[in-house]
Amino acid sequence: MFDKSTWIRLPRNVLVGHGVLEQTAEAIEELHLRGQPLIVTSPTPYEIAGDRIISQFASWDQEPAVVVVEEASFDAIERVIERARDVDPGFLIGLGGGKAIDIAKMASDDVGRGFVSVPTVASHDGIVSNRGSVPEEGTRHSVAAEPPLAVVADTEILANAPWELTTAGCADIISNYTAVMDWRLAYRLKNAPYSQYAAALSEMTAEMLVGNADSIRPGLEESSWIVVKALVSSGVAMSIAGSSRPASGAEHLFSHQLDRIAPGRASHGHQVGVGSIMTAYLHSGENGLWRDIRDALANIDAPTTAAELNLDDDEVLEALTTAHEIRDRYTILGDGIDETAAREVAKQTGVI
Repeated sequence: MFDKSTWIRLPRNVLVGHGVLEQTAEAIEELHLRGQPLIVTSPTPYEIAGDRIISQFASWDQEPAVVVVEEASFDAIERVIERARDVDPGFLIGLGGGKAIDIAKMASDDVGRGFVSVPTVASHDGIVSNRGSVPEEGTRHSVAAEPPLAVVADTEILANAPWELTTAGCADIISNYTAVMDWRLAYRLKNAPYSQYAAALSEMTAEMLVGNADSIRPGLEESSWIVVKALVSSGVAMSIAGSSRPASGAEHLFSHQLDRIAPGRASHGHQVGVGSIMTAYLHSGENGLWRDIRDALANIDAPTTAAELNLDDDEVLEALTTAHEIRDRYTILGDGIDETAAREVAKQTGVI
């Protein structure tokens, strides 16, 4: 008897382009959302776009409430939840980078209100995915949550964001290549749940960035257009799969372990990019995809070596040989990689 079923939740409105920030209220009204908005943001995004969003609700019965968070943490999520219970908003708006959007996402899930994602940097695919990420005690927790009801990504704002944040977002997407390789491997060897459509969509986003790496440059709004479209597609792939598998494999385990070993040295996106170089080598050998990944990262000014991540060789090797311990997710790392083999991989790929 056939008894498979799935429930896919996706954003209903996705606005990407020049000046679309001014259409935030319009996109929300099309969703028939009512009640007081609660804007969750951090200091710099609020300074950049807070007043421009608040002014769009001048004709509403209640002016938006605002809560400003300084750092991503479970305490910050609790503070937003408490504020939401006081305000009883109709919906939340996450304004900013991954920090504000992930906090808004998880708080909205807790209080049973939808949220709208308004990114001011294109730093990772959390702007549209059904998962949030929160650091705590030297590690990073990935938490399931509802995806946004709408996404409003203004490429003019994104193009003016710090370039290193954009390159981190690019590296995060390029690493989808190895995430999907690991997912297929887990499907073949461990019968892990697998979606061919989600895998193909995730791979397409990586190909989009690798194929356009030469044209992704600082300050170019067209570059922001390419990057944010890839981030949206990657987030949709995760929603279709019902897990982070399309965008998280051994390269993410490597990054999470670096967060424990050497916290704060480099961004998540840059760490998974370097991790993807090495795990692609493990998948396909000396003449495989790892060279294309490394060259694409180098073209967009993203790190490709331990030194560029502000790490020493031993820290990279420790992360690579212990990354399999992070979570029960089968990847090319299996039950662990020998230190001698790890050193060879890192040397052959130029990481150390």
